[in-house]
Amino acid sequence: MGVGLSILIGLKSFTLFTIFTYLRTLGFTLLSVPFLYASLVSLLVALASHPSINLPMLLGKNTDGSFPIWSLIIFSPYLYFVRAFSALRRLKSREEPYSEVVEGLYVGGWPSCKEKMPPGNPAVVDCTCELPRVFRVSGGNGYLCVPVWDTRAPDPGAIENAVRWACRKRSQNVPVFVHCAYGHGRSVAITCALLVALGVVDDWKNAEKLIKDKRPYIRMNALHRQALEEWSKNRLSPPKTGANTRY
Repeated sequence: MGVGLSILIGLKSFTLFTIFTYLRTLGFTLLSVPFLYASLVSLLVALASHPSINLPMLLGKNTDGSFPIWSLIIFSPYLYFVRAFSALRRLKSREEPYSEVVEGLYVGGWPSCKEKMPPGNPAVVDCTCELPRVFRVSGGNGYLCVPVWDTRAPDPGAIENAVRWACRKRSQNVPVFVHCAYGHGRSVAITCALLVALGVVDDWKNAEKLIKDKRPYIRMNALHRQALEEWSKNRLSPPKTGANTRY
């Protein structure tokens, strides 16, 4: 499970290189070049997303959720493929774009349009490194970027920073929306920690059960659970006493 993304993108790289080679043998040299470039980009992403390397900053996503021009140009075969794949997957899915776990706390997928955003102009915790913030849609009450590869987990420090930021927003009665691409893994891990910090549940395992009741298709993997275990042992944010009564 841990190397799933790397294997998938690696296979994509191999397929693109095979197409490049085939076109070259047919004499379509100019037509084959884009396939070679896309293959090399996919190979680089496969390596950078491997758990032993885990370098989400490769894609250059800014803290405001935008991508610099150089990244959009260099990594266009991957970035635009991810957006297209996400759109197609959502067309086939019957899942809601977001779910309210407790009052004022939402978890879900990438808000590509206004209809994908929860009500109340929430503060946004964005757990993706591959998808852009849609400025006309999200972040009116604040935006925090926690860039993580798909199927990978934020490290305990990143979880702690996100939890502290979101807790401040909730203390101001601002709703919070934690999202990744589909609201199944990365965002669920941070939401589990946030539920613990808010005092809604005692530990992340009970938080996972609570979220699953609201959003049945979540699927955290071993990396997410390991990160939550480490965060639980070393976290700095104290649980809020009496918070249960508010939800």
